[in-house]
Amino acid sequence: MNERNTPRKENVNIRIKLLRDVSIPQYATQGSAALDLRAACDTVTIAPGERAVIPTGIAIAPETDGVVAVVAARSGLAIKHGICLSNGIGVIDSDYRGEICVGLYNSGSESFTINCGDRIAQLMFMPVFAANFILSDTLDGTERGTGGFGSTGIR
Repeated sequence: MNERNTPRKENVNIRIKLLRDVSIPQYATQGSAALDLRAACDTVTIAPGERAVIPTGIAIAPETDGVVAVVAARSGLAIKHGICLSNGIGVIDSDYRGEICVGLYNSGSESFTINCGDRIAQLMFMPVFAANFILSDTLDGTERGTGGFGSTGIR
């Protein structure tokens, strides 16, 4: 247990290859769930409504198949500037060995410039489970049932 009386993170070994003149991603604080990914490119300006693919200069190889790397938006970029991941989240499969690149979309009203070394996204590692589908004619009933979008209300 750490100072805040919460369980410590489990560790997973990740091999990393630096493809450009970049640093190994770091956790910003002891409690950070994700590492910061930085731009490894020349200056890029993304106009409103436009997309850009930004290289990070790293490739990874988890030492186990039971883990997935997930790329997520940085909250400050999204809230303050409208810079989001163009695909919602990025899934980096355990067998992918290419450079991690981040697709960004500018949903804001002003152009946004990314410089080399800017923190552009977050990378976190999570356990993954393989689905074993069992064909069935019925599914267990639940309180929600088949209620979809908005069916549980907003309050």
